[in-house]
Amino acid sequence: MLDRLDTLTIVPRRAVVARWVPGVVLAGLAAWLVVTVARSPNLDWGVVGDYLFAEPVLRGVGVTLVLTAATMVSGLLIGGVLALMRQSRNPVAIAVGAAYVWFFRGTPLLVQLVFWFNLALLFPRLGVGLPGTGLGWTAETNHVITPFVAALCGLALHEAAYMAEIIRGGFLAVPQGQIDAALTIGMTRGRAVRRIAVPQAVQVILPPLGNQFILILKGTSMVSVIGGGDLLTRSQQIYGMNYQVIALLMVASIWYLVLVSISSVGQYFLERVVRGQAEGGLLRRVVRNAFGGRR
Repeated sequence: MLDRLDTLTIVPRRAVVARWVPGVVLAGLAAWLVVTVARSPNLDWGVVGDYLFAEPVLRGVGVTLVLTAATMVSGLLIGGVLALMRQSRNPVAIAVGAAYVWFFRGTPLLVQLVFWFNLALLFPRLGVGLPGTGLGWTAETNHVITPFVAALCGLALHEAAYMAEIIRGGFLAVPQGQIDAALTIGMTRGRAVRRIAVPQAVQVILPPLGNQFILILKGTSMVSVIGGGDLLTRSQQIYGMNYQVIALLMVASIWYLVLVSISSVGQYFLERVVRGQAEGGLLRRVVRNAFGGRR
């Protein structure tokens, strides 16, 4: 009897109905919502088509992309410095880095944008110069901090706090024992970090960086409260004149969906490339060559 039981194959019970019913219900509700919105008499698809590729809207798309790229680069640079400060052995650097992250993560992005836009209320003029020499440069704050500059300052400084934690988390994911082992065989700490810690940290950092890029792309819509010239700002300016609110919001939504979809596809393939390189050992060699040669 026991021998016969050993030859039996266990087949899991198929729960076909329980598996498909929730998906069918959700798909049906989504289809109903799409059809209801598409057939609404208050949504003029002709207006959507007229403004989808209108020049003001396309300029707004361009500003959105520039803001996203500039925020991502600035956030990475500032966040990288903050991450190094928090990983250092200097208590002052650790305290400054922690205070920055605490402050900019603790205050809403909308508040920071409005603050930078109204900086002239605190400092009517901005300038630099040598004390006692009369040499320097000054200008009215409103001429320097334009809506675009205010948007970039608010987004970049806010994003740097999150980038710092992402980068710091990537390095913390590398076991300290690997660095210690490299030091015992004669590597300097800098070379050990470049050749051992950085390649492994990159694999951990890249996925959240991709997600953060998408969040920045959508977060640029908040600069519309200060007239930053982004996609949503342009859409609001247009429907402020023709009163086609829903149609212009649909135009902005379509563009955001397109941009986010392209970013998501790029993130997917980037993660596949990085994962494949990591499995084949190529990523470590690329970073090693970039930072320290082949020795």
